[in-house]
Amino acid sequence: MGSRSDQIRIEFEDVTVTAGTVTILKRVTLAFASGLPTVLIGPNGAGKTTLLRTAMGLIAPSGGRIRWAGETAPAAIRRAIVFQRPAMLRRTAGGNIRYALRAAGTPRSRRRAEEEELFAQVGLQHLRKRPARRLSGGEQQRLALARALALDPAVLFLDEPTASLDPAGTKAIEDIIQDIARRGIKVILSTHDLGEAKRLAGEIVLLHRGRVIEIGAPSVFFAAPRSVEARKFIAGELLV
Repeated sequence: MGSRSDQIRIEFEDVTVTAGTVTILKRVTLAFASGLPTVLIGPNGAGKTTLLRTAMGLIAPSGGRIRWAGETAPAAIRRAIVFQRPAMLRRTAGGNIRYALRAAGTPRSRRRAEEEELFAQVGLQHLRKRPARRLSGGEQQRLALARALALDPAVLFLDEPTASLDPAGTKAIEDIIQDIARRGIKVILSTHDLGEAKRLAGEIVLLHRGRVIEIGAPSVFFAAPRSVEARKFIAGELLV
């Protein structure tokens, strides 16, 4: 799992997503490009998870279109997603990684070395023989990151990766995310933690009621927000 230099570009063009009579994303126009992590922030129900799932190709837009690296076929970009509460297979931690490597088509001759590298990357070497479902919440999240990386993605989507973790668990996940980004993998993540957004983001995207409200570098976004919604959200006020 070496460093990557792929040129990533995922473009949302007037994308709308509906579920029954509810509109979750409303005519979103947005582009994700190679570089530092993009962090999605916004209140509950803003559309962050739906945007990630749509970019991953798990949800089809009700309107508009998405282009991956200039193509409309999702296969144009290798990508993986880690959910807020990742499901663990009824196997050891090592078994979970080996399953992911097989699913990714990794040649048998390379699996052992890549398994060892993945465990080292997430700091779980000492737990490879433990049943995955007996790991702590933070350890499971780290294992889920390793499984996702086994797929050799060019872009990695993370939905609230540190939700419900203690400060030590949060720091461990953030350190891994920063390492992933240094390796050239594009990270797009959602979070409620503004401190985490400041620490990780190269770009901030504020969503509210399914719309993109404001986009900017964290230094500008937090120091001089342009929108009323951004000013209220940064101040901890309720957005309605």
